[in-house]
Amino acid sequence: MSRSNRTSGHPSSPLSRRRFARLAGAAAAVSFVAAPFVARGQAAGRVVVVGGGFGGATAARYLKKAAPELTVRLVEPAARFVTCPYSNLVLGGWRELESISHGYEALRDRWGVELVRDEATAIDTAARRVRLGGGDSLIYDRLVIAPGIALRAPEEGGIEGYDAAAHARMPHAWKAGEQTLLLRRQLEAMPDGGLFVLAAPPNPFRCPPGPYERASLIADYFKREKPRAKILILDSKETFSKQPLFQQAWARFYGDMIEWVSLAADGKVVRVDAASGELETEFGTLHRADVANVVPPQQAAAIARSAGLADASGWCPVDARTFESRLAEGVHVIGDSAIASPMPKSGFAANSQGKTAAAAVIAALSGQGQPQPAWVNTCYSHVAPGYAISVAAVYRAGASGIEAVEGAGGTSPLDWDDANRKLESAYADGWYDSITADMFS
Repeated sequence: MSRSNRTSGHPSSPLSRRRFARLAGAAAAVSFVAAPFVARGQAAGRVVVVGGGFGGATAARYLKKAAPELTVRLVEPAARFVTCPYSNLVLGGWRELESISHGYEALRDRWGVELVRDEATAIDTAARRVRLGGGDSLIYDRLVIAPGIALRAPEEGGIEGYDAAAHARMPHAWKAGEQTLLLRRQLEAMPDGGLFVLAAPPNPFRCPPGPYERASLIADYFKREKPRAKILILDSKETFSKQPLFQQAWARFYGDMIEWVSLAADGKVVRVDAASGELETEFGTLHRADVANVVPPQQAAAIARSAGLADASGWCPVDARTFESRLAEGVHVIGDSAIASPMPKSGFAANSQGKTAAAAVIAALSGQGQPQPAWVNTCYSHVAPGYAISVAAVYRAGASGIEAVEGAGGTSPLDWDDANRKLESAYADGWYDSITADMFS
């Protein structure tokens, strides 16, 4: 029986999901509890965390939770964090941006994390110093860096013509916030009968199911408000995450509104003209979009690359047990910038890695042995109102690096009934509320 049709023991069935949740919680706890609580009261030092997203906020919170004597400084220029997860619901008109925006006050007031409202502009890994945009510097004993992604510019292997100026005409919305609102306004202004083109990036990239959930929720908006509109997905890949589940749902809910074009069928976008709304594919086919959402190839954030933490791939190699950089001692790289395959670049993965990094930092500062970590990841995707799908996996550190635990995950079954799809939708909302509370409360 194929993996996508397997129901026995699958984490998405109501009974086994409860068992899976317990196992997942235990797996995530291994990466955090084993060392820190042995070391409680023994760790001391200065830890700087760069980036206040899923990985960085989690690391800062758990560092102070387990070792209150640590000085933990979180460097983040934004006053509020807008999550990429659930930003597609804003595009579909299901949520407002404020509902996915989170402040850092609890990290400061409840946990004692020092908030540094500034941008990290340079890292001297030899001197263990982080330089800030305002001119100050922070000295660290251990550094956790969770800076997220950078979009590749044309000269860095990106898409010809998709420069910074083009972002305002063909928004990527792959960093949630103003870009999300810009794309939403463009969708609202698009005429009924217009064409929305989504250019999906090659692997690896942030949130593998993200472009396809986005197309789904925009299709739901069009179905309600612009029923003659069309969606064209031009893809730089041959397959995508949860593909059979997405395509089954598209056929059911949206008919022929969504067309997906694979790499082999000339789906790779190589050039754009933002002024005309034109996208050119690898074999020279031109598409004229009324609204274009271009998600270009990606790499580790600039601060990670300039600090010498990335290799030739543009991503940051790390030790599988500790997420310490393989290129700089005392620096832990977590979240989207890290090379953590087969773990996806997802918010849930970054949250798990933040706990691993916290455990590793405290163990190193207190002279304790490093724990043997495990991680869990679940990626939910809303496809239509009251209808969601998921993929889940558990990972462990093995001899060759991070390994997926065989038989511990899978996707939602195909041909599931509406009651279970509705449960998946409720689980997705519960996951979002739980993980953001874990980070920011």
